[in-house]
Amino acid sequence: MAIPSAELKFSMQIPEARSNPRDLRKTGLHPDYWYPLARSRDVKVNKPHGVTFAGEPVVLVRTRSGDLYALEDRCAHRQVPLHIGVVDGENLQCGYHCWTYDKTGSCVNVPYTDKAKTMPNGVRSYPCREAYNLVFVYLGDQSQPGFTNFPDIPTFSKPNYKTRFLDREVGCHYSFMHENLMDMNHQFLHRKLMGRIRSIPLDMRQSTAPDENWIEVDYTFVRTSGKQNIGERFIIKRGDTSGTDAAGKDIMTIRTDYPYQTLKFWTAGSTEPALDLWNVYIPRDADQRTNHTYGLMMIQKPGIPGLMHLLWPIIVWFTNGIFAEDREIVELEQQAFDKQGADWNQEVFPVIRGLREVLLNGGVPMDRYPLPYKLTG
Repeated sequence: MAIPSAELKFSMQIPEARSNPRDLRKTGLHPDYWYPLARSRDVKVNKPHGVTFAGEPVVLVRTRSGDLYALEDRCAHRQVPLHIGVVDGENLQCGYHCWTYDKTGSCVNVPYTDKAKTMPNGVRSYPCREAYNLVFVYLGDQSQPGFTNFPDIPTFSKPNYKTRFLDREVGCHYSFMHENLMDMNHQFLHRKLMGRIRSIPLDMRQSTAPDENWIEVDYTFVRTSGKQNIGERFIIKRGDTSGTDAAGKDIMTIRTDYPYQTLKFWTAGSTEPALDLWNVYIPRDADQRTNHTYGLMMIQKPGIPGLMHLLWPIIVWFTNGIFAEDREIVELEQQAFDKQGADWNQEVFPVIRGLREVLLNGGVPMDRYPLPYKLTG
């Protein structure tokens, strides 16, 4: 990506975030978006798979015919999880009394009653869609724009990239994850793996309009000590940084386009990113103190055929090291918040202050949970 040199300006002065009485760490993720709740490989034929979104239980079902659907994971009869049940043809049978549900959630059979009688109420069904080797579910209001705005990740299908799937549970509120990735001032945390690197913010752009709730920042980097780690070198080939404008700099752009987050790294003069990362953080528990990170890390292949296959174990080792350090630190942030009972952070970095505004603008108060609920006001 070539950024005009005129855009290489970054002011530490931005307008103060609008006053908002809500606590970000007690703000729920908005359900009116498509969220991956499982890897495709984990939803096996005729084996119901139970997952959660913010404490809401969901069962994913893949039938032998290839149909895939999502239902509320509790039987209307005794409220036991449907994921302990049995897939029978295209339907799902509760493992307790064999109440049977179709893909719409309608109860279509109670074995010990007269079938001519009206069936009991069923369970909720949710739109379900498979893409990027992930299973996405929409739990929100289908009349909202998020229903038609399915995530677009074009790099995933490009043959000159290899994708690593990120799939891990982290014990913190999703907002800590957004902040950790977007604030590249935390490179000191990774000094053992990457040496000393100073991040230089170049430009920040932001919108909190109702239909455009996003923020992004461009960085470049200067190594102050140490050498580039071998794993990092295979992911990111450093370009010629001797230039004085954007064309002569390595550029990293990090964007939160609520609720998704992306990171793209261009080496100097390149037209395609060497690294293209897409992340989303799914709250699992009702208090949203634990999230499941699903991500696609797409790395540009080197020009030599087969070399990426040989390098892949090193890349996995290096990224696992980075992820482990990030995971430990955000979980410590969550522990501090839980102990203090409030957000005592003294944030001075304008990018993170702007990010918090985006997350508050996009989220919903916790008292709107559990689902279903109606968003008002």
